[in-house]
Amino acid sequence: MRSQKHIAASLRRVSGAISHASHSPATSQSSRTAAVAGLRLSRAQPPQQQQRYLHGQAPRRSGASNPAMAFPCLDALETRSETLKKRSDASGPEPSYVAGATQTFHCDEPLLLDWGGMLPEFDIAYESWGEMNADKSNVILLHTGLSASSHAHSTSANPQPGWWERFIGLGLALDTDKYHIICTNVIGGCYGSTGPSSIDPADGQRYATRFPILTLEDMVRAQFRLLDNLGVNKLYASVGSSMGGMQSLAAGVLFPERVGRIISISGCARSHPYSIAMRHTQRQVLMMDPNWNRGFYYDNVPPHAGMKLAREIATVTYRSGPEWELRFGRRRADSSKPPALCPDFLIETYLDHAGEKFCLTYDPNSLLYVSKAMDLFDLGHTCQKAAASRRAERLESLHKGVYASNENVSCSLTLPDKPYEEQPESGGSADIDTKLATQSDSKPPEDLIKGLSALRDHPALVMGVASDILFPAWQQREIADALRLAGNRNVAHYELSEEQSMFGHDTFLLDVKNVGGAIKNFLQ
Repeated sequence: MRSQKHIAASLRRVSGAISHASHSPATSQSSRTAAVAGLRLSRAQPPQQQQRYLHGQAPRRSGASNPAMAFPCLDALETRSETLKKRSDASGPEPSYVAGATQTFHCDEPLLLDWGGMLPEFDIAYESWGEMNADKSNVILLHTGLSASSHAHSTSANPQPGWWERFIGLGLALDTDKYHIICTNVIGGCYGSTGPSSIDPADGQRYATRFPILTLEDMVRAQFRLLDNLGVNKLYASVGSSMGGMQSLAAGVLFPERVGRIISISGCARSHPYSIAMRHTQRQVLMMDPNWNRGFYYDNVPPHAGMKLAREIATVTYRSGPEWELRFGRRRADSSKPPALCPDFLIETYLDHAGEKFCLTYDPNSLLYVSKAMDLFDLGHTCQKAAASRRAERLESLHKGVYASNENVSCSLTLPDKPYEEQPESGGSADIDTKLATQSDSKPPEDLIKGLSALRDHPALVMGVASDILFPAWQQREIADALRLAGNRNVAHYELSEEQSMFGHDTFLLDVKNVGGAIKNFLQ
């Protein structure tokens, strides 16, 4: 390796040559260029032996042009892996995914699923607030977002604040002096309800990725098994935000005679490409973590790095640019230090913190299955009809004693034989521009209007937020318009402007005044 003295001497020689050349008319531009190039070639010679360093900082050798950069973010990642590995050697590394004490409903009856799978038995974890009246007519079913537990509000058994603590209680949006509110952890989750981390009763092993593909409708059917057990014939209201807003609509479509009112906040009636793309990206970074091991990681180190990255991607979609502009701007965590490749800007440290908090508190396989269920969601008539046909065929095969399902490898999803190509029905950029220009004025597709016709007699509250990029406000307008075109004359639709809320998709968790106030007024 060349010494610092040698490089300094080279600099002096070339500096002298350039100085002489610049004062000599006889010296050509090419000579000056060659002198500089000579320095570049002299410095570009690779060392005979070069040791490769991964994440730790390499020794600062006197011959190096610059010191090696430190990567504390990767050091922390490796430290966590080592800690989890040691825990694995002792008692198993998989965290206990709990959100506190819950009630549990165990159902011994099989649950047939929309895509052919079946759960021979299942558990539903739930919590409740407020008193149920004598005829059980004051029950509200509260649906959760993707990764939420049933702990929407504190209880005597679990006094920790819930994820909707300020919306539930005496005189609040969901008034416990009037209503009995029930919130469940969805099947496919990991907070007490049956999911991929649960034990398969057939062999005593964890389901892992042997868990069947779910739909949001499957989750709702499981919830209504709980209601059956509690003796609740009809809900006063079905309420939900985000994924819960989708489930709230599904509850009314699947059980129209058992739901009195619908509240859907920051949801959609069918998943659209952008949100599918963002959830796909989260699943990809998770599945590319070597520790994921195709879902069979429960006796080893969990894919915490993939989970952290997936959560960071999700967090980008949960909030809005205007909020972050005010909250973080271009500020760095410590402007007195030189820039780093690890989290450096305040927004980077915020995302890093969000990933760190989440990566060991939610089961990675649950994230895969529940997010996929969101992607599959479509309340259009065609999709409902296809699901009903699949369920009927599966039920018939079960009556004939054929219990195995999806054994043929041809039903497994695979990569396409050819790379993506523009679809023939696409008319190119001009056609796309035309569609975008008319999208806000176009009415919902007839298929969706027909699919939501079961809700024509249900009072409905639909809310959206202008700053929401994950479920843009036009998707809530689509719900409201489709309900009205299906014959519903009792639809209340509100859209919060950016002036009212710049918190993006997370507005439903934060805005007690606008969101909570609208819910309270609608339920009265």
